[in-house]
Amino acid sequence: MPAINPIVLNSLADLQPSLYWLDADPLEPSSHSALTSDIQTDLCIIGAGYTGLWTALLAKERDPNREVVIIEMRETGNGASGRNGGFCNASLTHGFVNGYTRFAGEMAVIEKLGRENLDEMEATIKRYKIDCDFERNGELRMAVAPWQMAGLKEEAVARNRTGDHVELLDKDQVRALVNSPIYEGALFDHDGTALVDPARLVWGLEKACLSLGVKIYENSKVEELIDDGDQIVVKSAYGSIRANKVVLATNVYTPLIKSVKKYVIAVYDFQLVTQPLTPAQLESIGWKGREGLSDAGYQFHYYRLTKENEILWGGYDAVYNYAGKVRAEYEARPETYAKLATNFFKTFPQLAGIKFTHGWGGAIDTCSRFSPFWGQAFDDKVAYVLGYTGLGVATTRFGASVMLDLLDGVESEATQLSMVKHKPIPFPPEPFRFLFIRLTQWSITRADKNQGKRNLWLKLLDRLGLGFDS
Repeated sequence: MPAINPIVLNSLADLQPSLYWLDADPLEPSSHSALTSDIQTDLCIIGAGYTGLWTALLAKERDPNREVVIIEMRETGNGASGRNGGFCNASLTHGFVNGYTRFAGEMAVIEKLGRENLDEMEATIKRYKIDCDFERNGELRMAVAPWQMAGLKEEAVARNRTGDHVELLDKDQVRALVNSPIYEGALFDHDGTALVDPARLVWGLEKACLSLGVKIYENSKVEELIDDGDQIVVKSAYGSIRANKVVLATNVYTPLIKSVKKYVIAVYDFQLVTQPLTPAQLESIGWKGREGLSDAGYQFHYYRLTKENEILWGGYDAVYNYAGKVRAEYEARPETYAKLATNFFKTFPQLAGIKFTHGWGGAIDTCSRFSPFWGQAFDDKVAYVLGYTGLGVATTRFGASVMLDLLDGVESEATQLSMVKHKPIPFPPEPFRFLFIRLTQWSITRADKNQGKRNLWLKLLDRLGLGFDS
């Protein structure tokens, strides 16, 4: 590791490698028992993160008489759902540009469905009185180098043509909102992003599901799916669930359907949280609108204010481990914390002296098109959605809704989309996968340092429809 600036070292001195959102929160619910018997149900959902909880909630809302059971290998929200940055973005395609590149003819419909999805998410939070600090303050995507402004200008024109309402800000305008010496301008989406406490959202969805009669079993890892004619048997260590339909909401963990493995890799993302800012520190950076912020580079940071006026700062350093392994020891990475802190003080040098209190990482499920994909198996008795690529806090609701449509045989505007009907290009096997990802990351780093110019490797990926941008 290269020499680290003393300001950065001091900021990390008291950092605890722990999850900020779970820090002694009185709203954290009690655990559920493990499955220790053989039961039957109409719908069995494997995984108690956002996707699983939204699926259960929507299933009961559509048909209150449907019996729904969730089975989770650890605790509710233990994975990405409880450790993300809390950005609820209306985009269903990991940003407009990524979606437009792949689904240009459908983007007007996709963007409309994305906005409707975020509206419905907000309505659900209000309907069930979910206490998750929901703030729909929009998002500023910051150009931190002059070359990034051209891309933001093109995006603004394209988005407004498809029905979005975004505004391009120049250097003076954006610095009047948030004060940083590196900002060159921004794209302002006034209501397309909301911020939440992600753990409290999980717990609120869990409470809503329980109120509708959903049963939840925790600490019960599913070992096998068995096709038994008209039903699927879901086997765990101490019991089984015989279900008419099954949903796989397993995110980054090894899919129970072997053919799905080639489409998804696990990439680790890391976050830091500062001490609460003093009134003087807040005044020095502005940010009175409390918008969600992100950078417009290929490698980017995302950041936000928490309820207590700490700054959550994450992203940039995506880490792929050989063979895509998911392990607890990968959730702390000092060299990445140092890189994050270094870039934090480049963005906000006026906050020199502030310390970071929490640092953690988590695995996100990434596919080659950076947006979710769907599928069915076992004669359509099983459905799955994967590949959110770190932008799933709101998109998981849409993913769940589409899965239910597929399972129930309902034709909808969403199920007719190409992005729903078709899967992404699979990743190559190891060791080629590792080399492929490392070369791509190296090329992206070079592009950010070279005015955004993509080298021959990135241009080849663009032509193949892989188009890695982050």
